[in-house]
Amino acid sequence: MTARRSRPLVVVAGLAVAGIIMLSWTQTWFTVHLHAGAAVTSTVDADGAAAVPSYTALAIASLALFLAMTIAGRVVRIVLACVEVLLGLGVVASGITALADPVAAAKGAVGEVAGVSDLTAVRRVVSTVDVTAWPVVGIAGGVLAVLLGVVVLFVQRSWPGPSRKYGAATAGAAAQARAAAPVERDAVVDWDDLSAGVDPTAADDTAADTGAGAPGDDPVGSKGRQSNDGAGAERGAP
Repeated sequence: MTARRSRPLVVVAGLAVAGIIMLSWTQTWFTVHLHAGAAVTSTVDADGAAAVPSYTALAIASLALFLAMTIAGRVVRIVLACVEVLLGLGVVASGITALADPVAAAKGAVGEVAGVSDLTAVRRVVSTVDVTAWPVVGIAGGVLAVLLGVVVLFVQRSWPGPSRKYGAATAGAAAQARAAAPVERDAVVDWDDLSAGVDPTAADDTAADTGAGAPGDDPVGSKGRQSNDGAGAERGAP
């Protein structure tokens, strides 16, 4: 696999990783068992939305980032790759923090059932906590996001970019627009022409050439026609 052909594979892999993180966010992370009489129910399920609320924002940002890589130039791709590494680290840190203290991560879900909001009070009503495999899946997705960001930093150099083609198209469109509808020259117009890669003096030279050849501005031709008309009138006179 060449580096040029790696772009679609990296983008698809990035979308898949973002999907894994989102899937982990929607699943049950912890099953909290409460003491008897502490609440109307003996167990509480805390999903990823309750345990790691930041996962959804991180996953959506990663998704948008890889989509942007399909049209970005080289410098922007480097920036996006660095951001992707940071997003992956954020996913890993959030998952490890929740996994290290499941009771604190499930505080909101337990508090709604037990009628308490303080973390100390929540710990008092919790008996045991069962951890599912989804926290590990979410953390693994964050690790993959970091690795993909590093891969992009190395392989994006050979990816084709739209900047040069777009610049040529912009210059051509600017030239056609000036030819179709000439505008009054000033410093702003000249600066726009230079930014598009077009010589602003070319339009002035063209206008000068066109004006020089206009029939209404040719005094010599007018005098010649008047002389011919006069000579014809004399020949026709008796």
